[in-house]
Amino acid sequence: MLSRVANHIYWLGRYLERAENYARFIDVNFNLMQDLPVDLKEQWQPLIAATGDWDLYTAKYQEFEKNQVLFFLAFDLDNPNSMFSAISRARENARIIRENLSKETWEKTNQLYMMMQEGCEKKVWKKPDPRPFFEKIKNQILLLYGIADSSVARVEGWYFRQLGQFLERADKTSRILDVKYHILLPPGQDIGSPLDFLHWMALLKSVTGFNTYRRVYGNIDPSNVVEFLVLNKYFPRSIYYCLKEAESCLHHISGNLDGGFKNPAEKAIGELRSHVEFAEVSEIIDFGLHEYLDNLQIKLNKLSELIDSTYFRLRDNFISQNQDQ
Repeated sequence: MLSRVANHIYWLGRYLERAENYARFIDVNFNLMQDLPVDLKEQWQPLIAATGDWDLYTAKYQEFEKNQVLFFLAFDLDNPNSMFSAISRARENARIIRENLSKETWEKTNQLYMMMQEGCEKKVWKKPDPRPFFEKIKNQILLLYGIADSSVARVEGWYFRQLGQFLERADKTSRILDVKYHILLPPGQDIGSPLDFLHWMALLKSVTGFNTYRRVYGNIDPSNVVEFLVLNKYFPRSIYYCLKEAESCLHHISGNLDGGFKNPAEKAIGELRSHVEFAEVSEIIDFGLHEYLDNLQIKLNKLSELIDSTYFRLRDNFISQNQDQ
């Protein structure tokens, strides 16, 4: 497969997953606010901190008012990570490689873009409860995933899209969990209180993991929630599961199905997956949940750079080498 085509497919997967996860970020707060005591002030500042867009937001806005935060995270095209920006880029990547995609994938991606455009025109972020709109966006992206699962051949293109999707999901699961540190972290006297449990429940609902968690662990316990979202081997949104699937994609792309590694990207993801696989939740909590997640996000960024240099800069490197000769 041409590195150019692989690059577009990979980023199509990443941008779709990014948009879906930003909808989940927003859902964290809305789920929480439904159950919080009425005398508690709405908190939107932590969402900006958790997404890593603090500097960009504070350069434009002075306060963390609900409508401003929602517009910034969902519709602001000046924010390269907003849902509208991600979906616009996903659509552009799909358009460029349209001949490599199924007709249904292109049509649903284009329809997704139109839905975001309509939401922007209707100023959805100003509605008292915009959750139905974000739920509609999430369902449209899940529909795209379903089309791919049932109609795309498991060849290189499939694995590049899956690779982008799972790496993005691992990063965003870590950031959704980090919301608990940034915003939902209660004062010392509230730890273990009903309010604290509401925070963790909202977090699980935002990743559609509440019922699965209850079947596996029963009662809400912070250490179990961390274990579920970071270390669980079977939950599709856990960080470990995402890393395991991303590593499998890299092995299928390189043809290295016998273990070990053939390139720096495979080595890096193997080391990171192993580090998470053999971690214990007590070690994570003792190290510091925020610090652990922050370190994980740095390693995921380095891994993304290695994937880029290994697979997507091959053409540029080849041209450069020929020019030097």
